[in-house]
Amino acid sequence: MKILVTGGAGFIGSTLSDVLIARGDSVVVIDSFNDYYDPAIKRANVSALLTSPNFTLHEFDIRDGARVSEVMAAERPDVIVHIAARAGVRPSIDDPVLYEEVNGLGTLNIVEAAKGIGLKNFVFASSSSVYGLNSKVPFSESDPVTCPISPYAATKRANELMLYTYSHLYNIPVTCLRFFTVYGERGRPDMAIAKFTALIDEGHSIPVYGDGSAIRDFTYIGDIIDGVVGAIDTPHAYEIINIGGSKTVELRRVIEIIEEKLGKKAEIDFMDKFPGDVPVTSADVTKAREMIGFDPKVGIEEGIGRYIDWYLAGKEG
Repeated sequence: MKILVTGGAGFIGSTLSDVLIARGDSVVVIDSFNDYYDPAIKRANVSALLTSPNFTLHEFDIRDGARVSEVMAAERPDVIVHIAARAGVRPSIDDPVLYEEVNGLGTLNIVEAAKGIGLKNFVFASSSSVYGLNSKVPFSESDPVTCPISPYAATKRANELMLYTYSHLYNIPVTCLRFFTVYGERGRPDMAIAKFTALIDEGHSIPVYGDGSAIRDFTYIGDIIDGVVGAIDTPHAYEIINIGGSKTVELRRVIEIIEEKLGKKAEIDFMDKFPGDVPVTSADVTKAREMIGFDPKVGIEEGIGRYIDWYLAGKEG
């Protein structure tokens, strides 16, 4: 199959691209290499892929509708995995217009360009943030998601709705995957586990918003990729599916695990809770198990251990 991966140089996208190339698919990546974090990290993520004859890279911003249409018409992928987005709950509060432009218009450009190419499947990277202040745990796909509490979350929910419209109008199979706090090798440096690991290792204090009791359903990157591949290989007319580790952990416990794996003690700078942060995320993955054969395997201790091994190896090499 030829699979177009938007945001394919990032954390999730590049890891997915590696797996798809390894199993024999042709991969086309669109990525803008924006400066949300160091673009050199993303270039390193895809450096090995550039030597593969089955890998093609297009470097531009998905807000450029004409360029999206041009590439889509030339490549005519069988499947699109749309991961490209302006990431981050907290930064979206400071610059909501940028988030609406990239996540809203950008997604519209992708699906609009895809409607006439005979697409076999469209897999969209949504977010657990759409659940907002959901008081029922674990979070189920049937729960109401009418009250997002950050611009980022609002854009992801709007994307899900727009994709339903295109699925209905143009018979495009769509699966929206709601990711729950992804971590692991190549992890974004602004995410908690990667950020805390670097700061603790370097002897700096770590910022914790609130008292550390926030509960998250952390999901290891390998499990996330298994879920995405399952969705690629199992098209549906339109579905929303949670992809999470299905086990929750307090942030303070995550810090303890990092301390244990590094053999260093954290200095914690407790700060006020941040607007837009939710107190808990917890995934019900029953639907994922039934519909795409998803089965998360890597627990938080093992996953953090793998990440820290990768981090330390990078420092040495």
